Amino acid sequence: MAVLTDLVTALAGGNVEVVDLTAPLSASTPVLQLPPPFANTTSFRLEEISRYDDRGPAWYWNDIHTGEHVGTHVDAPNHWVSGRDGDSVDEIPLRTLVAPAVVLDASAKVAEDPDFLLSVDDVREWEREHGPLPDGGWLLYRTGWDARSGDQESFLNGQHSPGVSPECARWLAEEAPIVGFGVETVGTDAGRAAELEPMFPCHNRLLGAGKCGLTQLRNLAQLPPTGVVLVVSPLPIVGGSGSPARVYAFVERA
Repeated sequence: MAVLTDLVTALAGGNVEVVDLTAPLSASTPVLQLPPPFANTTSFRLEEISRYDDRGPAWYWNDIHTGEHVGTHVDAPNHWVSGRDGDSVDEIPLRTLVAPAVVLDASAKVAEDPDFLLSVDDVREWEREHGPLPDGGWLLYRTGWDARSGDQESFLNGQHSPGVSPECARWLAEEAPIVGFGVETVGTDAGRAAELEPMFPCHNRLLGAGKCGLTQLRNLAQLPPTGVVLVVSPLPIVGGSGSPARVYAFVERA
């Protein structure tokens, strides 16, 4: 219990900060749009049931309408055909959802090229400076893209958004010790990932390897490269392929 007591004390005293990495969920939240003939998810919508009125004089509540993959959300392994026999979102182990995380910052490269693809060399360069990726943890990929997240057109950017090269996706899936990969963009893959081989390599490789994706993160700029504890809280939708999630990080401050 001493460890938990120390954590509570550190939180109360400001020695450990909780950083919210979640985009607010509303009708204006940007949503991925697939071209015809593919079906698209619904956007988020609140439908009022009652609000201190004759429908319910003392209470306010709503129905919510949303897709699993709207806003800051988790991709479960069964979201992609390569992981079709893998975990659904309610089956993701808790040790995956509460785990160490590191932040790789490629925002300067993305500022020069919105179609930038992270390479294995980029990850190796990060490791030379900061140490190995966390065993059983998450790699969070900072691109600065969250600055665009208030506007659908700018966020999607005509399918020009950063991602990961096919070889890097394979390496992260098969060789890296991580359990998940998080991004600031609308999905874990680049906007032009349909042109790569295989198509949508992050979805194909990582989910096929039983690893998870995490999208539309914010505030990664507030995190250090290492020393982060990530907490991911999706809805445990039975058989679901993903879920909107509240995501936050514990960070030790001097």
